Amino acid sequence: MAIAKAERLMNLALCLLSTRRPLSKRELRGSIEAYIEAAPTQPGDTSGDEAFNRMFERDKDDLRELGLVIETVEGFDGDTGYLARRDSNRLPPIALDAEEAAALGVAAKVWQHARLAGAASGALQKLRAAGMPVTDEPWGEHSAIEPRIPAREAAFEPLMLACRDRRPVAFDYRKAAAVRPESRHVEPWQLECWRGQWYLAGWDRERLAERVFRLSRITGRVRSRGQDFTREVPDRVEIRETVERWAGEIADRTALIRLRAGAGYPLRARAVGSREAAEPGWDELEIPYGHGLDAWLVEFGPDVVVLEPADLRADVVDRLRAVAKG
Repeated sequence: MAIAKAERLMNLALCLLSTRRPLSKRELRGSIEAYIEAAPTQPGDTSGDEAFNRMFERDKDDLRELGLVIETVEGFDGDTGYLARRDSNRLPPIALDAEEAAALGVAAKVWQHARLAGAASGALQKLRAAGMPVTDEPWGEHSAIEPRIPAREAAFEPLMLACRDRRPVAFDYRKAAAVRPESRHVEPWQLECWRGQWYLAGWDRERLAERVFRLSRITGRVRSRGQDFTREVPDRVEIRETVERWAGEIADRTALIRLRAGAGYPLRARAVGSREAAEPGWDELEIPYGHGLDAWLVEFGPDVVVLEPADLRADVVDRLRAVAKG
């Protein structure tokens, strides 16, 4: 019966941690049952050696990724030796105050994504084993408050791993007004949840500019690209500010409209400036100009006239003509 990979990794880790001197591949192969099974069945058969070498290299990389510090000693008895010193794999004492422990409990409760839930639970168990007063019910055992950040999009997990590993990706992306998705090649920087939606910030290689993508508009599979980043990741990535500015919630761009007196109260609530128009019965308003403003203005029909900018005026006119034709 094949031995489970988890058991194989555990046995390898124990061997490397228990030795006082480096162990060669040959010694490790003779000490771990799963490696013994990879031995050749007939004289002169090298397939078993090749299988063992591939398995050992994968296992060694997996242990290192899990955090085990494995040293390589060249020229040990004419071979390469391996060991994991206990002093190199021992964490310093962990001291958390009550607020820090509660924050960790909140973090563990926030992530509901299956892959992250196991890691968060395992981290809490390790801290409890070290004597830390960590609870996964930071708001109280019977509290109705339960913080969560949902991650339902299929693109979330591969993009999270790509951000962590600094690995470029490719995916098909459908813009808000587009009929068909477009292929994007991106160096992913950071994921952030804002108002229930996940966004990715990164460097768009084809447009040579920083871009923000909403994960719900990514179609199909996220494909990894085995290349290095070509652009340095900035110290601060402003995803929320970028989305707010794009949506017109940060008024760094404004539109000037003429609004019939007594009409359009939602527009008046958004206005950053207003005055009486020269024409009686009308007011002039400055409102934040962002994505989707043209469609919103059309809803007010003849009560709104766009004065500037010219591109917004043209978009509103095109929409009104489309409605008239329909």
